Amino acid sequence: MKYLLLFFISFFISAAHAEDLLVPISKFDNDSQQLTDSKVLEFWAYHNYDGSDNYQNTLRLRYYNPLAIGDWRGRFRLDTAYTSNYNSISSANNSGQYSAGNTMITVWGQDLTVLKSLGALIGGRVIFPFGNNGQWAVGPQLGWSFQPNIDSLLHVTDFSPLLRYMYGFDSKNNKQNVNPSQPALARNLQIFPTVGFQLSPNTMLRFWDENGMVYNSAGGGWFVPIDAMVTHRLDKNWVVAVGASKQLVQTFSQYDWSTYAKISFNF
Repeated sequence: MKYLLLFFISFFISAAHAEDLLVPISKFDNDSQQLTDSKVLEFWAYHNYDGSDNYQNTLRLRYYNPLAIGDWRGRFRLDTAYTSNYNSISSANNSGQYSAGNTMITVWGQDLTVLKSLGALIGGRVIFPFGNNGQWAVGPQLGWSFQPNIDSLLHVTDFSPLLRYMYGFDSKNNKQNVNPSQPALARNLQIFPTVGFQLSPNTMLRFWDENGMVYNSAGGGWFVPIDAMVTHRLDKNWVVAVGASKQLVQTFSQYDWSTYAKISFNF
């Protein structure tokens, strides 16, 4: 009986301490409709490894722009990339030979009538395939931004979950004799349970901001990584960041690990 009592006492002490560290769900406010009007230009570099002696380097240009149509307010995002694929038996020069990668357009914004009860930002993404492979794909998305109205020991800044479903409908070079390694058409649910922490006045730690979880609804299987990125604001216009991602569950193949960095200019 004494040990049982000690167990319950230690459990409640731990629970109270956890509440000091984090922010209770009831203490978050839905801040999804507060969209920034800034324009952002970002330069990204990624280095990925798939676990089978295959590497990929990616250079990505990303641009954000505000949108306004009548009373509707939103954001526009353009991603375009150059990629290089190589392995350990390739020529060393192959790692520097880049070709066009996919281009993506993403639009999201506030809508006070459609799915009003969800209080979400509603949008969608279109993928345009370029280079030697890829596929046309479209998908809707729902996103939120919840801001804590109290502080905590870990200084939680926000909880910003996002759900997106991508549907591939046409592959580029989809003939088997042209590209035998062409992947199956996408049927993927993407889940980003993004959460941020303030490390210092100008430095933040963010989890699952750049790389989220993926569920393959066509054949089953999950991809679940641990993804973390540290961002540091140099001044009001410039932000730099470095991050890394490592798969934890991969019954649906994506990558083994990934490292990345960005330079961001806000204007």
